[in-house]
Formats: sequence, structure tokens, C-alpha cells
Amino acid sequence: MPYLLAILSAVCYGAADFTGGIVSRRVATIPVVVISQASGLLLVAVALLILPEDAPRAADLWWGAAAGVAGGVGVALLYRALAIGTMSVVAPTTAVLAVIIPVVTSIALGERPGGLALAGIVMGVAAIALVSRQTGSATDPARPSGIGTALVSGVAIGLFLLILAQTHRASGLWPLLTARGSSVTLFAMVALAGRRSLRMPLRLGAIAFGGGMLDMLANGLYLVASQLGPLSLMVTLCSLYPASTVLLARGVLGERLNAWQTAGVVAALIAVLLIVGGGR
Repeated sequence: MPYLLAILSAVCYGAADFTGGIVSRRVATIPVVVISQASGLLLVAVALLILPEDAPRAADLWWGAAAGVAGGVGVALLYRALAIGTMSVVAPTTAVLAVIIPVVTSIALGERPGGLALAGIVMGVAAIALVSRQTGSATDPARPSGIGTALVSGVAIGLFLLILAQTHRASGLWPLLTARGSSVTLFAMVALAGRRSLRMPLRLGAIAFGGGMLDMLANGLYLVASQLGPLSLMVTLCSLYPASTVLLARGVLGERLNAWQTAGVVAALIAVLLIVGGGR
């Protein structure tokens, strides 16, 4: 079950990034982040009213709040990097760093994946880089690579995944409530301090709203998966999200997969099989 949840989380993360990327090309980053984060807050608040009551500890709520700050900063920087930089540089840099930080930390703390699972982790990192690679000369050499922003984004997202996994299963979705509450508060203050308008066309606002819902769903799936299974394996599986983004671009926008991306999708499937087989 945790493996399936982590894979579904990757699908949702990729879809959320796809929608966020579409909107961030047309409007400023801060409004997109505020709206998407607020929609996720609404979703988790409604879910907490419907689901059975949980018993979170104060520490779990604080872990969630800290994760929310890291995750919000990571998402904002990711959107910014995608807006100013080159996708073939930004996407693999962010995703690879996001998986390396929690995996290395969990192994350093004593987690010992089996041989097949370790091979799957390596294959997963390679798959992330491959599916994000573009070919051709479509990029503008005068355009910033966005590498600096992508590096900081990857670190922040990696910290989010690591911090959120510190919560206990009995806390339910409450850590996600404090996580999203802290990120919404942070970026609302940024918007107010910079006197930035949150207005955007209704259609783009709806897409950003839906993307925030998908992102929160991905967070929920990852939270449960990380509490049920080994962190290094769950993080690797959910970090395969660039494959989902690439496939959505193929289906929705009609973009063709190049040879590198096709190899990356295949590598991602192999990584899933190795991790699931080695984790049993």
C-alpha cells in the first residue's frame, strides 16, 4: 500500500506542477502561489471535518508548520525558476536535489534499503534527469539558466519532504493543515508587504486553484506513504513526478517525447519495479 500511495503522489505532484507552470507563464509568481496554497488549505480543512478525529501531538503540528514554510518557499522558487530559466536545467536540478536530501539523511540515520531498492533509487534519480531533458536548440543562450534558483528550490522541497515525514501516523492530516496555514500566511504577508495584487483572469485563477488542490492531495498521499514505508524509498517514488509532467504535456499540449524523455519514462518504470520488489 505505501508504494502505491507514493506513486499516486508522484502523479499528483507532476500534475500540480504542470498546472502551476502553465499559469506562471502568464501571471506573476506570488499570486499563483497564494491562490494555489489557499486552495490546498481549504481542501485539507474540509477533509478534517469529514474524516475521523485524530490525535495530533503539539510536535506534529510544529513539524507541519516548519514543513509548510520550506515547501512554500520551494514551490515559489520552482515557479520562478521555470518562468526565468530553461526547463531542461530547472526541472532535473530541483527534482534530483529534492530526492537526494531526504534519502541521504534517512540512510545516514540508519535506514538500510536492500540491494534492489538501492538500485531502484539510483535508477529513479537517473529517470528524473532523463525525463526532464530537452533536445534541440529551442533555448535562448541569452536567457538565464535559472540554475541558482533551482538549486535553492530543490533544497527547500527536499527539506519539506524530510520534515513532513517526521510526523506520526496518529496525527492524521493535521500536520498538513498547519503546513499549508504557515505557507499561506507567509506568502500573504509577502504580497501585502510588496503591495502585490492577487488578481488574475478567472480561467487562470481556476487553474491555479485546481493545481493547489492536486498539490495538497499529493502531500496527503506522501504523508501517509512516508509514515507507512521506508522514507528513502517513498521519497524516491514520489520524486518521479517529472515523468507525470512530461506525459501530461504530451497528452494535453501535444508535445512529443524525445529519445531522452522516452528513456526516462522507461527508467522510471524500472525504478518502481526495483523499489517495490526490493522493499518487500
